[in-house]
Amino acid sequence: MHVEDIMKRHVITLSPEDSIATAHQLLLEHRIRHIPIVDEDFTVIGIVSDRDVRDASPSVLLAEQDKTILNKKLRTIMRHPVITVHPLDFVEEVARIVYDREIACLPVVSHNKLVGIITEKDLLYTFIQLTGTHIQGSQIEVKVPNRPGILPEVASVFGNRGLNVSSVLVYPYKNDPEFKILVFRIQTMNPLPIIRELRQEGYELMWPNNIPEPKL
Repeated sequence: MHVEDIMKRHVITLSPEDSIATAHQLLLEHRIRHIPIVDEDFTVIGIVSDRDVRDASPSVLLAEQDKTILNKKLRTIMRHPVITVHPLDFVEEVARIVYDREIACLPVVSHNKLVGIITEKDLLYTFIQLTGTHIQGSQIEVKVPNRPGILPEVASVFGNRGLNVSSVLVYPYKNDPEFKILVFRIQTMNPLPIIRELRQEGYELMWPNNIPEPKL
């Protein structure tokens, strides 16, 4: 999946000459947490977050005449340079950037111009979709040997029963490179028959692992 598939295309922006007060108003009005700062060519030159605005805002205990700080320009508080991504970057790679850099928002740039924005919330929602947890069904985790061809072997058990698989995840088994875990989300509310068949085929279930053998 590419960034362009999940990014928001309508982006609220400001110029570096706009005021902190303007940014504060837009953040509240649109219920957003970040505003890219662009120049006249729509090139990203900075970014301002709700935290930046809060840190720059005066205390409510200050007198009105001391609150002129809100009239300061955004160029005085914006963060730069800005990490950006391309619309054709893979979502998985962008998620790694967000995690490694501990950032919550990435402007999306093409041909040096802002074309969208992607946030950690967008990434989390995409993960929910990719794992199939938004679709009603059952989850089955199978411990298998880490060898080529094992995934289609296990998946064929589901196919033989005519079960629709919403998603498949693969992750390591603890620190043992000899095994891995296959996580299947299947569209059925009665997983007992497939659990029985997987056990009959000799597969070890990690989840559910406390359901007794269904009786014939």
